[in-house]
Amino acid sequence: MKTICFYFQVHQPFRLKRYRFFDIGRDHYYYDDFLNEDIIHRVADQSLVRANRTMLDMINESGGKFKVAFSISGLALDQMETDVPEVLDGFRALAKTGNVEFLAETYSHSLASLADPVEFENQVKAHAAKIELLFGQKPKVFRNTELIYNDDISEIIAAMGFQGMLVEGAKHVLGWKSPNYLYSSAVNPNLKLLLRNSKFSEDISTRFSHYEWTDYPLTADKFMNWIASTPESEQLINLFMNYEVLGNMQPAESGIFDFFKALPRFAAEKNIGFSTPSEVINKLKTVDVLSVPYPTSWLGEEKDVNGWIGNVLQKETFKKLYSISERVRLLPPEKRTLRQDWSYLQASDHFFYMTTKQSLKGFSPYDNPYDAFSNYMNVLADFIDRVYAVYPSSIENDELEPLVTMINSQSDTIRALEKEVEELKKSKKIMAKGKRSSEISLN
Repeated sequence: MKTICFYFQVHQPFRLKRYRFFDIGRDHYYYDDFLNEDIIHRVADQSLVRANRTMLDMINESGGKFKVAFSISGLALDQMETDVPEVLDGFRALAKTGNVEFLAETYSHSLASLADPVEFENQVKAHAAKIELLFGQKPKVFRNTELIYNDDISEIIAAMGFQGMLVEGAKHVLGWKSPNYLYSSAVNPNLKLLLRNSKFSEDISTRFSHYEWTDYPLTADKFMNWIASTPESEQLINLFMNYEVLGNMQPAESGIFDFFKALPRFAAEKNIGFSTPSEVINKLKTVDVLSVPYPTSWLGEEKDVNGWIGNVLQKETFKKLYSISERVRLLPPEKRTLRQDWSYLQASDHFFYMTTKQSLKGFSPYDNPYDAFSNYMNVLADFIDRVYAVYPSSIENDELEPLVTMINSQSDTIRALEKEVEELKKSKKIMAKGKRSSEISLN
């Protein structure tokens, strides 16, 4: 029996305000609150609220046969909590059905996996903890930012105890192989790999409402016929896409919501089921290992990472950002604002806005990539100055940790001595009080 694994990405960054060179050192707040609130409300109204209701209806009307998975970035969750709690309530309602799996990802929807393994691991742990807190699920499957994957990343994820990971079914990696099977990592076979079927996923996500598409209009019946006609041995069809496909990327008037609601009925007619990623891992056996020495993603025709770090502008900002990661990790807990800015500035979107590849042009709050670069670098310059104010640039990275350890040790010693002094003072007061009581009784 064939099974479909539906997965949706949910993410919104904290976009930066216009930050001039002369703002450096004077203004430490970087975000365009009006734009961020406007976009999250618009996305909620056009897409997320109705999409959640649609998924819930699909689960209930199919008698629990429809299943789906989500990964929601920490930055999106932060905005939902403050601006659109009704969206978060919708995801909680889906979680209660038992038919929805929430995956782990990087908290900041960052590119840390390409630069800093320690930061990457810290973000994954922070995100998994947030998912467990909000939805009562401890993630077992990982989905990296933009499906970025290679052998090195798989080794880190396997060591963290995850059972599986979502991967782009890139043709230059698969060769003659089909994405419609379960694979495993070449460096750690215990980590199972679910490969995105790019053709079927993009039929929905990008081609659904295109009148010039030869297969327009796409109906649920036609789509399930395509899946049913795949070779009998290919039992797994992974459909991975952005959740905003429902109502935003594909507007409601295109019929996208009706299309999704009809899928379970036509799937049942073709004896096609639905599974979450964890169920796929438990049900199916792997057919082969997959070796991916160079990073892949689900972006563009090349399926590489050049959309984020492919040009000189992107490489310069990427290198500069992660050059201070060790200092940021050593910041004391009271530097919460700096830590939050560090998280927000790592979002992959900031780098994507700098892409000069015409084929990848999408929404950007900037007029051109050079404005995006200039604005981000101004913000980053101010942020780095604030970090250096805590740990000066004159201190080398390899000197930092011993220095912080020594400072913390001294702080602990001072606190212990202060506590001892307080206890001595209390003891002295008690003794003095006892002495006065004795004198009174003698008199």
